[in-house]
Amino acid sequence: MEALHEAGIRFAALLQAGPPWLEHILLPLSSVADPKHLFTVCFPLCYSLDAALGTALLWGALMSEWLNTMLKWLLFGERPFWWVHESGMAARELLVLRQFPVSCETGPGSPSGHCMVTGAALWPLVAALSARSRSPVLRILPFAAYILLLAAVGLSRVFVLAHFPHQVVTGTMAGVALGWGLQGRTPGSPCAFACAALVLPLSALILRWVLSAAGLDTDWSIRTAAQWCSRPAWLRTDTRPLASLWRDAGSALGLALMAAAPAPRLGPGQRLAAAGAAVAALRALQWLRQPRDPALWVGSCALRAAAGPWLVGAALPRLLAGLCRAHRE
Repeated sequence: MEALHEAGIRFAALLQAGPPWLEHILLPLSSVADPKHLFTVCFPLCYSLDAALGTALLWGALMSEWLNTMLKWLLFGERPFWWVHESGMAARELLVLRQFPVSCETGPGSPSGHCMVTGAALWPLVAALSARSRSPVLRILPFAAYILLLAAVGLSRVFVLAHFPHQVVTGTMAGVALGWGLQGRTPGSPCAFACAALVLPLSALILRWVLSAAGLDTDWSIRTAAQWCSRPAWLRTDTRPLASLWRDAGSALGLALMAAAPAPRLGPGQRLAAAGAAVAALRALQWLRQPRDPALWVGSCALRAAAGPWLVGAALPRLLAGLCRAHRE
C-alpha cells in the first residue's frame, strides 16, 4: 500500500507541475463536484424537468453518500495532504506540493465521495437521456460525457491532494455500480422514505459504536487533518462523515414529506420558476451559520436537508400555483 501511496503522491506532484490552465480547470471542478451541490442544485433543476427523475437522482445521492460514509469508517483510507507528512516522504524527497481550500477534507479518504456520489446520482439522468435518443450514436454521447466528467472529477481530487488515484478509481467504480443497481428501484411511498430516514443514520451509528467498542477510533482523520492542514480556516465541519450522514437522513425525511403532499401540476414556465426559487432558497439555507452545540449542529444539518425536497416538491409548487391562480382571478 505504501508503494501505491508514493506513486499517487508523485502523480499529484506531476499534475500540480503542469500548465497553469490545468489548475484553472481542476480547482473549480473539485469545488463544483462537491456532493452537496447534487442536493442543492442538481436535484431541484432535474426535478423541475421530470419529478421521477429528480427523485431518483436525490435517492441515488443520499444512498451512495451513506454507503460512502460507512466504507470510509471501515477502510481507514489516508489522504495525500497528510500522508505525505505522516509517512516521512516529504522529508525524504524534494516535493513541491500545494494545498488548496478544498484539500483539507476531514473524513477518511477511501473511497472518493466526490466520484462515488456523483457517479451514482447522475446515472439516472444519463440513462434517461440515452434512452430518449433514437440514434445509436446519440445514445452513446450521454455515457461518454458521464465518463469524461467522472474522470475529470477524479483528476481534480488528486490534484488538490484530497485523494490518491486508487481511491478515485474505486469510488468511481462503486458509484457507477450503485447507480446502475438503483435504476428503477426508487421508492415512491412516504413510509419507505421515512423508514430510510430512520434506518440510514441508525445503521451508521451502530457501526460507529461497534468500531469504537472494538478499540478503533473513528475520529482519527479529523485530528490528522487538523494537524497537517496548511490553514485552519480551510477545515470545514461539513466535510465530516457525520455531516454527510445527517444530510442523507434529512433528505430522506424531506422526500417522505414531499411524497406525502404531492404538488399540483405546473406549466413549463412555472416549473422553471419553481426550480430557480428552490435553488435560491436551498443556497440561502447553506449560508446560514451552523450552531456550535453538537446536538443543535446535528439538528441543523438534518432540518436543512429535509427542507430541500419539501420546498422543491411541495411548498414552492403549491405557492406558485396559488399565486398564478390568484393572478388569473
